[in-house]
Amino acid sequence: MTATSSSLFSRKTVALVASLAALGLYGCSAQANEDTIRKNLAMSLTKDIKVDEVRPSPVAGLWEVRIGSEIRYTDATGQYLIEGEILDLKNRKNVTQERIDKITAIDFASLPLKDAIVWKKGDGKRRIAVFADPNCGYCKRFEKSLQEVDNVTVYTFVIPILGGDSPEKSRTMWCAKDNTVAWRNWMIDGAMTGPADPKCDSSAIQRNLALSQKIRVNGTPAILFENGTRAPGALSPQQLEQRFQAIQDADKSQKKS
Repeated sequence: MTATSSSLFSRKTVALVASLAALGLYGCSAQANEDTIRKNLAMSLTKDIKVDEVRPSPVAGLWEVRIGSEIRYTDATGQYLIEGEILDLKNRKNVTQERIDKITAIDFASLPLKDAIVWKKGDGKRRIAVFADPNCGYCKRFEKSLQEVDNVTVYTFVIPILGGDSPEKSRTMWCAKDNTVAWRNWMIDGAMTGPADPKCDSSAIQRNLALSQKIRVNGTPAILFENGTRAPGALSPQQLEQRFQAIQDADKSQKKS
């Protein structure tokens, strides 16, 4: 996640704001509204920072400010910008993370899986999509971690975003006779296949880049799950299993209700 405003504002804790609101010391003007907050934030923030949404937060006197897929908070006048997470202690949930998950949710069924390199292990019933660059060290680490996970199908959308020879490597692997073998040989063993077929249609790579920008993939690896949630960065086998279990538990709970 990019630090959109950390260089401009000192860090404040949401817990402090919540405490002041509970004590009645953190006023909220009845006239305060989205337009007022937007106007005042626009005057204080640099022009390259675009506020996409302003809405009330669950904490009295505190407003949510969405900048892309990042969440900040502000007071009712837009004078303060607060970085931090709201934790609902009573219900034991991270309100901020839940909001981010909702904002960044992806319709897995809508992904153009034909543009992905695919491999399956076991019954393959648990599916994930991964955006990866062939020169990304963390992507290689995650690919190796996946070897310890069973019953999974992996769709890899190759996006050469790191510069250098990433575009050339991406095309070489995509255009290999067996691009699944070519991808895994490189990411796991560091063994590159021969040159790509010059007649190969590698337009899928450009479509992957466009898709990554559309759904705000800001780094690699980016892992997308079938329930629409995502995880930035390389997960360990244990962390991946925990995510799969959480999705399964949520699905069972939904079916019971």
